[in-house]
Amino acid sequence: MNQIIKDMLDRYTTKKYDKNKRISSENLQIILESMRLCPSSINSQPWRFIVLESDEAKKRMAKTFANKFQFNLPHIFESSHIILFAHNPKYNKDDYAKVIEADIKNKRINLEDKEDAFGAFIFAEMNTDKDGNTNAWTKSQLYLSLGNTLHILARMNIDSTPLEGVDSSLIAKEFVNELNGYQCEVALAIGYHHPSEDYNFKTPKSRLNFNEIFVCL
Repeated sequence: MNQIIKDMLDRYTTKKYDKNKRISSENLQIILESMRLCPSSINSQPWRFIVLESDEAKKRMAKTFANKFQFNLPHIFESSHIILFAHNPKYNKDDYAKVIEADIKNKRINLEDKEDAFGAFIFAEMNTDKDGNTNAWTKSQLYLSLGNTLHILARMNIDSTPLEGVDSSLIAKEFVNELNGYQCEVALAIGYHHPSEDYNFKTPKSRLNFNEIFVCL
């Protein structure tokens, strides 16, 4: 079987983690670097990732479940790490200027082509309302990163649970300094499943049939 297909067949949403198993520092750096290298429209990279590993950080995250989504609270303490995926809801030309400067530094573009490079920013402008809101567009870019991360984790045999059941308003208050204006509406638990208590581990993979979702012309 093709290894990519095997990875995707093996990947599933973990429901119970083994709190005694931790992701190594080496593997964590691979995960984070793969996230840094994720694609985005016009290479905008309108994201920020907050990695929660310490007990103190996880206790802060636990506070954000005070009002709702308590069913996800065990993942906070039992998984190895929690990653908050945040996007810039008001991405502007100054933000894109940082991308251009990095492109020049990394020799992706020449200094003399700097002004022309800003032409791509029109795609951001097309997704910006009169109040400077780019929320829908930047959140879409963030989900590209989330999908890529899920695949990387599958290839590394590391388990994961996407958490859309989080309280973005309480996260915004608890992590106001770390977010610095960015908005978190989804998080990711990563680690290793509990061998006997994760009921979803042996549940068969189920997807719609090929012909129901593909139209090949």
